[in-house]
Amino acid sequence: MTLAFSTLGCAGDPLETVLDLAKANDCSGLELRAADDEFTHVGLTPAERRTLRSRIEDAGLEILAVDSYVHLCGVEEQPLTEHLELAHDLGARGVRVFMRDDPKDDGAPADSPTPGEFRAMDRIQQASTEVSVLLETHDTHSSGRSIAAFCALLDREVPGHNAKVIWDAAHTRRTGETPAESLELLRPWLEFVQIKDHDSRQDFKPVRIGLGDYPIGDLLRALDGTDYRLSLEWERKWHAELPPLAEALPATRAWIAGQSGSKSN
Repeated sequence: MTLAFSTLGCAGDPLETVLDLAKANDCSGLELRAADDEFTHVGLTPAERRTLRSRIEDAGLEILAVDSYVHLCGVEEQPLTEHLELAHDLGARGVRVFMRDDPKDDGAPADSPTPGEFRAMDRIQQASTEVSVLLETHDTHSSGRSIAAFCALLDREVPGHNAKVIWDAAHTRRTGETPAESLELLRPWLEFVQIKDHDSRQDFKPVRIGLGDYPIGDLLRALDGTDYRLSLEWERKWHAELPPLAEALPATRAWIAGQSGSKSN
């Protein structure tokens, strides 16, 4: 399987550093964290967008996602359109968003959409279909089951919608799903898979690759025979104790290779 990584793992570093990391570790794709303090943000001029796209394409890399912090269920206005335009200009597959819903009303039927999910549907319906809205399994919709239920609702209510799923495999495990269960739920809408190691004994805290207990072997067995891309979501921006990507990327390759080897024995 080819490996990509998110620039969350080297937040604030210049493009040159990111390209060097990708080349040194034989990576084929990037998730670009979109924020005012990054080289990727919605304030880039058309010329800056063309240059950024050209530099990345010339390096032989694909942009899997522009990683926004849009909250699709939020009451307040969200800059989804601006991020979709940025992703289009950069040639990215889509824009990563979070659902980030409010808690469900205790009196509401268990299978009824929340007000936030209705807002999310409206935003997806109004979005351009040229670039995908990529729903990450995260926060209020961390489980494969919850995202799959929302996507099934979209299929019924918003024909021709452009929403797909980024499977953060660590978050679905936190909800009690096995990799095989999550894949079965998400398969109709799945775009790519984010990976990292974590320690379930420490509230699923991200840890150095190989020191946690994420069942990477189970994930690889579930994905065997598919062509989904794996992307290392290295949360060093939020967990400064983690080693840099220059260490984490080769460790991730060894982590995957070790399990792939045992799988074939």
